Amino acid sequence: MTRPVVLLTNPIDPPARERLARHAEVALAAADDPGTLRAALNAHRPHALIVRAMLPADLCEIAPQLLAAVRHGAGVDLIPVAAATAAGVIVANVPGANAATVAEYAIAQMLRHARGLDRIEAGLRGPGWAAVRGQADAGRELAGATLGIVGMGAIGAHLARIARHGFGMRVLGHRRSDAPMPEGVEAAGLDALLAASQWVVLACPLTDQTRGLIDARRLALMPPGAVLVNVSRGAVVDEPALIAALRAGTLGGAVLDVFAAQPLAADSPLRALPGVLLSPHVAGISADSMRRMSAAAVDQVIAVLQGHRPAHFINPEVWPARRVNPFVEASQS
Repeated sequence: MTRPVVLLTNPIDPPARERLARHAEVALAAADDPGTLRAALNAHRPHALIVRAMLPADLCEIAPQLLAAVRHGAGVDLIPVAAATAAGVIVANVPGANAATVAEYAIAQMLRHARGLDRIEAGLRGPGWAAVRGQADAGRELAGATLGIVGMGAIGAHLARIARHGFGMRVLGHRRSDAPMPEGVEAAGLDALLAASQWVVLACPLTDQTRGLIDARRLALMPPGAVLVNVSRGAVVDEPALIAALRAGTLGGAVLDVFAAQPLAADSPLRALPGVLLSPHVAGISADSMRRMSAAAVDQVIAVLQGHRPAHFINPEVWPARRVNPFVEASQS
């Protein structure tokens, strides 16, 4: 019996890849654009995928032998989950593995924005020492400010702890479920949270319910000078409405790690707006988070290939109707 094949849409942490290679043939897509991924699926005929890029909607038709798609991260919007479920393909993720990295990114960018550190450094390199010192009193503290967190999963909870215990911020939280809030976080309806917060961090998954969640009406609820931080998905925010609010000066700025279309277009108005900090979807990436995400993703791929349920099953209803695993059948024959 040949060995199973696992396709990586992007590189993973080397030790995790080496461990995976003891259980399967491991292939890496040459690039993560749709055309190249489609070609890689056809060429390698994988039995499992570790996913860091958008998969084609017809994934299960292209890869009839596919047993599982495991997300290298938490959000599964890169995977056609409904189609996978209908086809008997297992979908799993690794929630919480990058929570600390994302939360620390949010805090770092909030500090950078609040103190105007980009402006100060640019000024020091330009007008000079005295001119920049004269503008330093425009900076603000996080201490005592109100932080609203939309999405109180692992990322939101970690961010709340840092903000509350590290900076003495008041923290409001909003989540879809009725689960209790972490200690010290005040539960709030979304509109009330937006109206009361100087800082709003979006840390919710992209779903049909959260797509376009922060629209023009909700942006208008935010206090003058408030800053929106998005470490969720670009589509959670109505981007044209955000651009309009920033141009009108009704918001104090934005911190954006994700966008409606990625990569961010060279001519995007967001690039030229003052008070906007941009990054290329890197909030969850660090050496530490990559190690944890890769290890957890590999654990789940190996489990599926050996006939076991993954630890973080997105579509558990598929288990009784999952595709036949030829490697388990072979080992039992």
